[in-house]
Amino acid sequence: MTTWNRTLDAAGVHEPALRADYTAQRRAISRYRPEAYLAVRLLVPAALVPHVVVATAFMHRNDDVLDSEDGSADREVRRAEYGKFAASVLDALAGGTPAGPEAQLLRALAHTASVRPELREAVEELLRKEPVDLDFDGFTTESDYQGYLDAYALPALMVIACLLGPAPAPPDGRFRDACRTFIDGSQRLDFVNDLAEDLASGRLTVPTQLMDDFGVTRADLAGGASSGTAALIAHLLGLARTTLAQSHALVALVPPENRPMIRALIGLEELTAVAAARKGPALLQGSARPSVPSALALLLREYREARRVRRGRSGTR
Repeated sequence: MTTWNRTLDAAGVHEPALRADYTAQRRAISRYRPEAYLAVRLLVPAALVPHVVVATAFMHRNDDVLDSEDGSADREVRRAEYGKFAASVLDALAGGTPAGPEAQLLRALAHTASVRPELREAVEELLRKEPVDLDFDGFTTESDYQGYLDAYALPALMVIACLLGPAPAPPDGRFRDACRTFIDGSQRLDFVNDLAEDLASGRLTVPTQLMDDFGVTRADLAGGASSGTAALIAHLLGLARTTLAQSHALVALVPPENRPMIRALIGLEELTAVAAARKGPALLQGSARPSVPSALALLLREYREARRVRRGRSGTR
């Protein structure tokens, strides 16, 4: 029996067709995000791995539909496509019979939602919100950016985070608040790290009011030729690093067996922020990546801790 089959057994996925559905999502994620898949397999308890895999596969598909696979820039066309996708997902969660090319994903997602009701709630929250990415024209103020977090980035994170957090989540909201802190740092880092790619596609993800404060124009960012550009990028990265440091409070709010994965997620973002700071204004020519030796050392450290937790020797970090 393969390791993956044992993982499906641990998750209670026994019906052959359903096992094939989950296996298809595993293949998709291992191709699309091999580093993320490796982290999940190493750090997440076996009984939870298939569920995290299918939640990740769902978010990948959700992002694909938002981005429009046919490359259409027509917002109404993209809105209609996303509406059809959202309706098919909600129908599957309600007990409908999925059909078409997304059938395997939707069957696996519906099964996980049936055994982990928190996933159902997270997916429904995401799909029933206005898809703000379809209407994204940039931010004018910091308040606009914070609104984007609440309208899209946080609900998207919760699709996966809800599986790693306490079940059920305590009513005091501390877990969700800590997740928001993490996604604030992570999203801000992503926006500044991907400036070159976003600008090339016509997206400006830096609040224009902040650009005015630093005397930077969009043309400056596109050309990297302003004296204020380096200071603006350093400021954005400083905000991201401060918020990521604060997000370590999230670790204590999840079950001990899931803490290695949460620490790794935060740690990998912090390593990316370090690499981005070293690159500075050169981010306007391309994104930074974390040091491979540092990333591997982090994953190895957390893998050892995960093994200790599973053996009942630790779990207090």
